[in-house]
Amino acid sequence: MYIYPDNLKGKSTMFLWTLRDMLAIIIGAVLSAACGAVLHLMIPGVLVGVFAFLTMRIDGELNISDYIRFAVRFFVTEQQAFFWRMDI
Repeated sequence: MYIYPDNLKGKSTMFLWTLRDMLAIIIGAVLSAACGAVLHLMIPGVLVGVFAFLTMRIDGELNISDYIRFAVRFFVTEQQAFFWRMDI
């Protein structure tokens, strides 16, 4: 008996990333390592690291950048209105 996740509709993942993100991280890491060896720059490696951190999947559905976007929308861009009434 085989059990398939989400009736074969789930995204394919490896560790904490989708396969598309993992491929982008691997290619970016190889290119940033080559850039670091030739030009002595660390900026591409840092950018790949930031991309890897922001695309980590937490609960299988949402990634870190989704949580950051929701927090910015809740605390900064959307107006929070509270109405206080005194019921006696």
